Amino acid sequence: MPDGRIFIGARRYSSWSLRGWLAVRLAGLAVEEVVIPVSGTGATPAIKAASPSGLVPYLEHRGHAVWDSLAIAEYCAEIEPALWPRDSLARAHARAISAEMHAGFRALRQMMPMVLGRASPGFGQNAETRADIDRIEAIWGETRARFGAGGRYLFGEYFTIADVMYAPVVARFLSYAPDLTPESRAYAAAVRGFPLVDQWYEAAAAEPAAWRIAKYEAPPA
Repeated sequence: MPDGRIFIGARRYSSWSLRGWLAVRLAGLAVEEVVIPVSGTGATPAIKAASPSGLVPYLEHRGHAVWDSLAIAEYCAEIEPALWPRDSLARAHARAISAEMHAGFRALRQMMPMVLGRASPGFGQNAETRADIDRIEAIWGETRARFGAGGRYLFGEYFTIADVMYAPVVARFLSYAPDLTPESRAYAAAVRGFPLVDQWYEAAAAEPAAWRIAKYEAPPA
C-alpha cells in the first residue's frame, strides 16, 4: 500500500512539480502519483480541490501534508539526509543556491517557460533573461569549482537537492539553446541524463495530447 500521494501538474510544463517529484523519488518515498493537467493561466479547479495552496506539487505522506517544492525537498531530506551535502560548508552553499533558484530568476521563468521536447533556439532571450542565465552559469561554475570535484553534478558524485532545483533550468536551456560555456553544457547534459530526469521526460512524452497548452506549443513569432 502507498504511504501517501504526490500531486503534480502535467510533466511537460510543470517545473515546480518536477522538483517536488525528484525529491520524493530520491528519498524513496512510496507514494502514489496523481497527475493533474495545468492550464497556463493559473490554478485549475482540480488543482485547487487537491492542494491546500491551490498549487502543485503537493505531498501527503504518512499523515503529513507538505506543499511548496522546497519544503517538500526539506521534508525528504529529513528522511534521506544524503539529499544535502554532508559537509557543513557545502550544505550551507547548497541551501543558498537552492533558495536563490526558488525565489529568483523571474525573467527566465516568464520568457522561457519549461516545455519539454520543444526546440525553439533563441526564443525568449533578451537582456533580462541573459542576466539570469549569466547568474545561473556563475552559480554552477563556482559550485562545481568549490565542491564538485570527482563528479558530474554540482556537489560531485551525488545528485542533491541543489541539482533538483536547477533541473527545470536545464530543461529550458535544452529547449531554447542559449549560449553557454562548455562547462555549463556538460553539467546540463549530466542532469538530462540522470535516470530519474529521463524517466520524467519519458512520462511527459506519453501524456495525452489533449493536455497540451496552445500558447506554449505555438511556433515562436
